Amino acid sequence: MANNKKLSLIEVIAMAVGTMIGASIFSIFGLGVKLAGIDLPLAFLLSGIYAMAVAYSYAILGRKIISDAGPMAFILKGLGDNLLTGTLSILYWFSFVVSIALFAKGFAGYFIPLFHINLSISHTDMVITGLILFFTVLNFFGSKAVGQAEFWIVLIKLSILLLFILAGFQSIHWKQLIPQTDPIHLKGLLNASFVFFLSYMGFGLVTNTSENMKNPQKNVPKAIYFSIFFVMLIYLGISAVTLGNLSVPAIIKASENALAVAAQPFLGHWGFLLISIGAVISISSALNATIYGGANIAFALAKDGFLPKNFERKVWFNAPEGLYATAALGLFLALFFNLNAIAVITTAVTTLIYIFVLISHYKKTDQFGGKRWLIILNLIILIFVFVALMRYQWQTQKDAFAASWIIFAIALLLEFLYRKYGLRNFQKSRILNPNKNAELK
Repeated sequence: MANNKKLSLIEVIAMAVGTMIGASIFSIFGLGVKLAGIDLPLAFLLSGIYAMAVAYSYAILGRKIISDAGPMAFILKGLGDNLLTGTLSILYWFSFVVSIALFAKGFAGYFIPLFHINLSISHTDMVITGLILFFTVLNFFGSKAVGQAEFWIVLIKLSILLLFILAGFQSIHWKQLIPQTDPIHLKGLLNASFVFFLSYMGFGLVTNTSENMKNPQKNVPKAIYFSIFFVMLIYLGISAVTLGNLSVPAIIKASENALAVAAQPFLGHWGFLLISIGAVISISSALNATIYGGANIAFALAKDGFLPKNFERKVWFNAPEGLYATAALGLFLALFFNLNAIAVITTAVTTLIYIFVLISHYKKTDQFGGKRWLIILNLIILIFVFVALMRYQWQTQKDAFAASWIIFAIALLLEFLYRKYGLRNFQKSRILNPNKNAELK
């Protein structure tokens, strides 16, 4: 790819920020308030700390291992060719598929009230289907089209969100933001921080664009750290303004479009319209970036032996099958699963991937760098988050708990069959053969 077609640092940051902000502030904000109440800003802060624990390894490995397979390239280098590695590769691709479903459902929650469409299953399904089809077509035109579109989409939505924060700060009732530290509220705070770990997961998309990025050795760490820190500030501002202007019961009641309702006390009806438009744009950008990342991963993993070669082969209209498969499966999940269950499953699957990235980094510290004690500390944090998330699922959403483990089991079974019938060959992958220029040392 010519250098002028590669993604710049600002375009990559825009894709990461676009994915993160669309993930939770709009899609599942109401769920966060239901769990944490007025402690939600602290939950976002804790979630950001969890994200930084993962980002440390991503930044170090991502500047040395240049592959659109992202964390799967890191895991393969650290753990080698085995059943576990293949299972994780399937789970990783699936995490993008589930995220597509999450964003599509969140989009419908704001789009339908904004245009006063009758709320029905058929109308919701039509909106979801049209949205996914639109961004699948956009991604057909390649990474540069996606990156440029993402930059402008993110610029518009950040302008709207900053207006929301600045206007809302003038009318905040500060007494409503005093943290509650009793055991019940602390439990809710922790549970919200585990679920809202999802809200920072978009930073991983940086490593999935490294082959299409200008100067990835320097720009990968910059994009990762800047995007997390910037988004953390946005989350804190939005959650403080919302909780300071609207009561917790009112936010929970308006969970499908909570921020739009929260804007009414200080911006009136125009505030409702503005934030609804911002939500539609925001979630669109997240979906745009996630479809791109998921298709990119499917293509990269197929080249490296992680997924069937059909995902790499060019088909109708010269588009990779990985794009179509990723979007189609995401559409299926969006049509048949509820929003909260999708959010919790996404967090569980991705957290498991993160754990093995940190394990791989620990094993390869001598080769790639990093402080072992810090990696161990970060790994303890991530394991705690995963176990606590599973406990939360079991206590509150047994269907999501069952679905998470069914997904893990299916990925393991598929990988077992894939290996048994000789379809897997990591030894020919670009990652295990750096002479193919997949890795920059």
